[in-house]
Amino acid sequence: MTEPVVTAADPALPERLARAITLAGPISLAQFMGAANAHYYATRNPLGANGDFTTAPEISQMFGELIGLGLADSWDRAGRPAARYVEFGPGRGTLAADALRSMASAGCTPPVHLIETSPTLRDEQAKRVPQAEWAVDTVGLPEDGALLVVANEFFDALPIRQLVKTADGWRERLVACQDTLFLPVMGERGFDPIIPYQFRDAPVGSVLETAPAAVAIMRQLSKRIVAQGGCAIVIDYGYAGPALGDTLQAVRGHGFVNPYDDPGEQDLTAHVDFGTLIEAARAEDAVAYGPVDQGALLKALGIDARTEALATRRPERAESLRADRDRLVEEEQMGTLFKAIAITSPGWPVSAGFAA
Repeated sequence: MTEPVVTAADPALPERLARAITLAGPISLAQFMGAANAHYYATRNPLGANGDFTTAPEISQMFGELIGLGLADSWDRAGRPAARYVEFGPGRGTLAADALRSMASAGCTPPVHLIETSPTLRDEQAKRVPQAEWAVDTVGLPEDGALLVVANEFFDALPIRQLVKTADGWRERLVACQDTLFLPVMGERGFDPIIPYQFRDAPVGSVLETAPAAVAIMRQLSKRIVAQGGCAIVIDYGYAGPALGDTLQAVRGHGFVNPYDDPGEQDLTAHVDFGTLIEAARAEDAVAYGPVDQGALLKALGIDARTEALATRRPERAESLRADRDRLVEEEQMGTLFKAIAITSPGWPVSAGFAA
């Protein structure tokens, strides 16, 4: 089975996918998701009230400021080495702008490298972080300093595979089509030998998700951090896996829609298996911490003090600032799915909020 070649700016993505499936047969969910998200992010700015979803940095400047201070604190305790700020999937550049501002207040003013493939989002990022340089992956990052890395809601958009327990054993979920109507189907190949022991006797209908692209990126990043020094803070919604469950979802216009409809026109994501990411980092001899809840991390980094400081400075916004704080940290608003892990080189200090 060959993966369809899909250019990010192709306006007829459904037709291209349908043609590839007609010629070569059903494709993996990972191929479908990868092609759909590549087109989606390359052709629009999906963030904010006029987009499809809102992320934490867009809710309040405090989010990016505190993440930046966490990085600056660990850098300071590491002896203030030469370092570079790196962000994966920086959206509109809001988090980077806020983080860099707070890092500068602590004396940390590193060069900026943004990992981004979308030309549309690069244009947005340049407005907020004009000093940035861009790369498409870790290979494009310089090797002359420690890396201070942020990845907020990046790993959830990477392609996943789904293995499903059927009456005939474990099979992979594929994507077929009728005209340009896409639908999930079950592949014929058996995957029982690679299923973790604890899941082999799971009931029919159970789903095991894997994210090979996420594991590969985490291993590449961890290898660079171990070689150069530094730390990474990864924040996303997910779980301390491995675990069973179908978490694929699609968002459009701030609502959930069918993930197989309109490929390239809606955001496809899946919950992040933080346990597997941690194991990937440790496989490269990195030190891993967490996962911890986003709310607990922000509280440990000082969101309550920052909220009141801003409220004192801008009393006309005190109520909205406190509401933003609650939206970022309180379980009844943020929920418990948003979590964070930290990855460091051996001996590098970790920021507040992560237990050793």
